[in-house]
Amino acid sequence: MGPDDGAIAEIWREHHRYVLDIAYRMLGSVSDAEDAVQEAFARLVRTGSEEIEDVRGWLVVVVTRLCLDQLRSSRTKRESSVGAWLPEPVVENDLADPADRITLDDSVRMAMLVVLERLTPAERGAFVLHDVFGFSFEDIAKILGRSVDGSRQLASRARKRVHEETGPSRFEVDPAELSRIADRFISAATDGDVDALMDVLDPKVVGWTDTGGMPGTPLKPIEGRDRVANQFLRFMRLFRVTLHPMPVNGEPGVLARSDGRLLAVIAFETREGRVSRIHGIANPMKLGYVASVLGERD
Repeated sequence: MGPDDGAIAEIWREHHRYVLDIAYRMLGSVSDAEDAVQEAFARLVRTGSEEIEDVRGWLVVVVTRLCLDQLRSSRTKRESSVGAWLPEPVVENDLADPADRITLDDSVRMAMLVVLERLTPAERGAFVLHDVFGFSFEDIAKILGRSVDGSRQLASRARKRVHEETGPSRFEVDPAELSRIADRFISAATDGDVDALMDVLDPKVVGWTDTGGMPGTPLKPIEGRDRVANQFLRFMRLFRVTLHPMPVNGEPGVLARSDGRLLAVIAFETREGRVSRIHGIANPMKLGYVASVLGERD
């Protein structure tokens, strides 16, 4: 006999956010993460929580394995996508139940999630579980179906790549300074001032755009502040864009709207007071979560 509704509701409140945090870091998609978590809880109901000694541990095992299956099945599709593949963005939702929020910390930076996407599913699982959530390699080995040494090696390879390809933690930078950088970007772009926009960009800035394969999508990253600045101003003019500040995945960012409709979510990474990386998500399939948080969903 399965647990009653009250018991499941309590388990949901206690463990949902934790396993959702794992699933989002594994998949880079809010909707896919929610699907994995929902399936794990459905299996819990069928199994019966009274039969399980460690409910959270059981949920972690099930969610992680569901995520690994999802990564393996979607890998070819993502690798064949036109242009950049970027994670589904997340913004803070103070109105949501705390159990339903994704925790915004350094492990959900866009650059971090992009690098995680390049790992094998097993490497990603080992890194997320050990380096982000502190699981032992003994536990990880059981979840992944690998040896302890093999799991340790998976995490080590992933860690090396993460350290090589991501910048320093944003928490090393004053949040007020990050906000000022975003405001300068918005002001320069809104005024169409290419010189002011270039001044807020790092000389070696790189910009990625995920449109879901729309015509005209850049197939490669745009590099250099001259090209990035001019490309962004063309975007502003073409779609008559208005920009609004909004932290994205815990980093400085902006919402781009056209005729009042959410058009794109843009996250910035900074270095020495300038924007060094721009991740623009204009894929309609990846704007649903942000739109729902903002109350803009159809």
